[in-house]
Amino acid sequence: MPFENPSGEVVRTLLKTAKTIAVVGLSEKTDRPSNGVARAMQRFGYRIVPVRPGAGELLGEKAYPDLLHLPGPVDIVDVFRAPEHVDEIVDQCIAKKLPALWLQEGVVNEAAALRARQAGILVVMDRCLFKDYLLYMN
Repeated sequence: MPFENPSGEVVRTLLKTAKTIAVVGLSEKTDRPSNGVARAMQRFGYRIVPVRPGAGELLGEKAYPDLLHLPGPVDIVDVFRAPEHVDEIVDQCIAKKLPALWLQEGVVNEAAALRARQAGILVVMDRCLFKDYLLYMN
């Protein structure tokens, strides 16, 4: 069964109820898409939790080396990593029982997305969180 993204209504509900977004692969470089999207989501009122090994703090928040080191729950895991890294990220989402996984534009790993969904995780793949926020929340 091929992967299909959730309906617009499901995405809208996720964006309305979420408060905290872990951004995997958040870059400290302001010209990178991960940084721009994360800054925009902060402006929209979400708390951003950076997930980047070796980073001390990004966007005013303590950074963590991976999802397993997060001190508390997050509502959405937003992924800016190459598709070959998604399997490990899904493993961590399952281990932490995280509710939603968002794979940014160009991040496509259908097998991992289906495995996450089978574990009860809401998955959005190959879509931009910022663009969907503008589409569904305005």
